[in-house]
Amino acid sequence: MRVHPSQLVTGALITKDVMGRTKNPIIPKNTLVHPIHIQVLKKFLIESVEVANKLSDGSPFVPEEPVDEEPIETKPYGSMESSENLTFHDQYVHAVHSYKKWFSDWRAGGSLDIKAIRKVIEPLLESAVQEKQEIFRLHHYSSSWDYLYHHSVAMSVMAAYLAYKMDYEYGEWIQVGLAGLLSDAGMARVDQRVIDKQAPLTEREFEQIKHHPAHSYRLVENIQALSRPAKLAILQHHERLDGTGYPLGLDHTKIQSYSQIIAVSDMYHAMTSERVYRQKHSPFQVLENILKEQFGRYDHTVIQVLVKGLTNYSTGTNIRLSNNRRAEIVFVDQTHPTRPMIRLEEDGEIYHLKEHMHLHIEEILE
Repeated sequence: MRVHPSQLVTGALITKDVMGRTKNPIIPKNTLVHPIHIQVLKKFLIESVEVANKLSDGSPFVPEEPVDEEPIETKPYGSMESSENLTFHDQYVHAVHSYKKWFSDWRAGGSLDIKAIRKVIEPLLESAVQEKQEIFRLHHYSSSWDYLYHHSVAMSVMAAYLAYKMDYEYGEWIQVGLAGLLSDAGMARVDQRVIDKQAPLTEREFEQIKHHPAHSYRLVENIQALSRPAKLAILQHHERLDGTGYPLGLDHTKIQSYSQIIAVSDMYHAMTSERVYRQKHSPFQVLENILKEQFGRYDHTVIQVLVKGLTNYSTGTNIRLSNNRRAEIVFVDQTHPTRPMIRLEEDGEIYHLKEHMHLHIEEILE
C-alpha cells in the first residue's frame, strides 16, 4: 500500500525503491523504517512510498491520517541553495560560530541539542557535496586560535563529502557528517589549559586528550536522531586498523566503517591547518605523507577517494609550487597523482615533479 511519509512509523517495511534526484535510491526497498528515514523523505519532499501491510513485529500496519506539516526549513537535496542564498563560505562560517556556542554550552554542563545542530549542519553538508573545490580549501579558513571549532566543522564537511563520493546513501552520509562534527564534542570535558597549551603535552595531559572520544560518546549515546554506526564512529574515530589507536586500542576487525572516514578527514585537516604549535602543510605534501607513512593504519579505500578528489585536476590547471613559482599541469601520471608533469610559467621549462622531490604543489590556483 502507498502512504505519505508522515504516516510512516518505526518498524514499517518499505517495499519499493524510493527514488529522488540521485543515481541510487534515496531509500532502497526492504528497508525497515527508522526516524532518520522519515526525515530524509521529508527533505526530499517525497509524496508517497510503498510499504508492507505488516510491521516488523508482525502486527498490522494501520496508517493514521496524514499530518499537514509546516514547510521544510531546508530545501531538498538537489537544489543545494539555502533559503537565504548563502555562499558555501557563509554557511561554513555560520556553522563554526554556532559550534563555538554549542561547545561553550557543553563545557558548562549543557546537553547536546541535536535539532539545533541539524538545522545548521545539514544544509552545509548538502552544499558541501556539490562544492568540491571548497572542500579542499577548508584549511585556509581555520585560524590557530579558533582551530578546535573550525576542525570539528571541517571534519564534518570532509567526512560527509568522502562518504558521498563512496556512494553512501543520503541518510548515511548525513549521519557520517554529523558524527564528524560531534567527534570532538567531548573535548568540552577536557581541561581548557590542556587544550590551549602551546608546548608539547606531558604524558598525563595526553591521557586527558585520549579520553575525549569516550566523553563525546557519552554526550550522544541517548540521541535517537543519530544512528548506532554514527555513535560508534564518534567513539572510534581515533582507533587505527593496526590497533595503535585510542581509547580502546581496537584493530581492523572491530572498527566501524564510518569511523575510518572521520579518521582520515581528521588527520588530513589537522595536518593541513595552522595550529598554535605548528605551521600548516600543503595538502599535496600531506597526501604524500599519508600514502607513504600511514599505510596499514587507515582504510585504503577512504584514502584513495581523498587522493582522487584532490588530484582530479585537468591539463592546463594552474598551480603554485613550494618554491613560490607558478606553473601549469601538462600531464598527470596516475601512479604518482600528487606529482604531475608541469610547465613553468616564467620560462616554459617542463618538470616532472616525481624527479624533483624537493618540490611539491603548494596550491591549486583559480
